[in-house]
Amino acid sequence: MGALPTFDTAQAASILDWWHDAGVDVLVEDTPRDWMAPPPVPAPVFASSARAPLLIEAAPAIHAPAVQLPDTLDAFLDWRQSDAAPEAAWDGISLTASGPADATLMVMVDCPDRDDGEAGHLLSGVPGRLFDRMLAAIGQSRDTVHLAAVCVRRPLAGRTPAGLETRLAEIALHHVGLIRPRGLLLLGNAASRALLGTELTSARGLSHAIDHKSGKSRAVASFHPRFLIEKPMAKAESWKDLQMLMGDFQG
Repeated sequence: MGALPTFDTAQAASILDWWHDAGVDVLVEDTPRDWMAPPPVPAPVFASSARAPLLIEAAPAIHAPAVQLPDTLDAFLDWRQSDAAPEAAWDGISLTASGPADATLMVMVDCPDRDDGEAGHLLSGVPGRLFDRMLAAIGQSRDTVHLAAVCVRRPLAGRTPAGLETRLAEIALHHVGLIRPRGLLLLGNAASRALLGTELTSARGLSHAIDHKSGKSRAVASFHPRFLIEKPMAKAESWKDLQMLMGDFQG
């Protein structure tokens, strides 16, 4: 009998990352979905009465109040690396944001890559070198942009837990409000979902207005550098996104 084939865990993780950046969240859903069916119409709720029934609104869901986030950038970044952050129990180290607090361009990615912990900053290695070239192509650099991640630690398999998506999105929006950038570049599907509420495939090709506590920022969603390394043909589409971003700056 021949030897048993070996399983390359690093390659498998890389494939999972590739599909995640492309917007694939699940392999098979729990229940079948009719993609051609119209959206369901919610049934009206009526109040009981001896006279004709009156249409009333359903009671809103009650949520526990969220913890107040720090209102200064230094305090916020300290909080993101503290035990109070949602990712504090995850493996690895926390990587805080970098770049000037008054940057006109902010870049948001999903989470640290596997090699970023050793490098001590986001977007290191081969993806980082491609990111640096992307910035240079639009007249920017790491010294001029504010670079941050939706998750300050890398989640299991690089995928944000569904139960924390809403909270991490609130935190990311708060971070944007502290920087008050004129432009916002969202790299990857998780960043698009967090700040635009939609998948990358639907968000690309459009300039979005993001409302935050300090005003509005224009946002453009594009591919993560790690995805472009796996699929170089997408670089042409990425360049279109960067041109749109610069059009917002010049407009």
